[in-house]
Amino acid sequence: NDIKKVTFFMEECRRMDVPVLGPDVNESEQKFVVNQNGQIRFGLGAIKGVGENAVSSIVNEREENGLYSSIYDLCSRVYLRTVNKKTIESLALAGGFDSFNNVHRAQYFQTNQDGKSVLEQAIRFGNSSQEQKNSAQISIFGESSEEEISEPAIPHTEPWSTMEKLNKEKEVVGIYISGHPLDDFKLEIQSFCNTRLSKLQD
Repeated sequence: NDIKKVTFFMEECRRMDVPVLGPDVNESEQKFVVNQNGQIRFGLGAIKGVGENAVSSIVNEREENGLYSSIYDLCSRVYLRTVNKKTIESLALAGGFDSFNNVHRAQYFQTNQDGKSVLEQAIRFGNSSQEQKNSAQISIFGESSEEEISEPAIPHTEPWSTMEKLNKEKEVVGIYISGHPLDDFKLEIQSFCNTRLSKLQD
């Protein structure tokens, strides 16, 4: 609960070359945990707007029925009154869905012709899917009358810049996790330092 302490320990981990990974709905727990590779995984409970009940819903469903394959899969499986729009938006901004293949964070906020974002479409899809499952009836032949609802396509859009991505991350976590604002300038900084060092040596 103390962002200053979290920042301190993350810096200590970096100094000791211990990887600290961002939050992930397919691996994170409520609090910080160590994964099978010896890496520290950020806790979902440390994200603003993600309550303990929402984390429990996400983690319990994952443990019972396996990893989530997409935002649509997650929304069709978790309890959406607890894992609400604010929670899902915060997870997306913090990188909680980064493990889903071929989708980057900016795409989740891309809107369609009706002005609905991918996240809003996913929530609507999840509600419809859950309602269908709840009302599905077994026919006299023992077959389910349930029909699968197809997942809407996720539109293409340009990824956020490093700075934009980090700023949005900081909004919901309080610190930069996936990088640093100066990461794009590593080569320039290294070159400048080498030049200065060379001049000092001369």
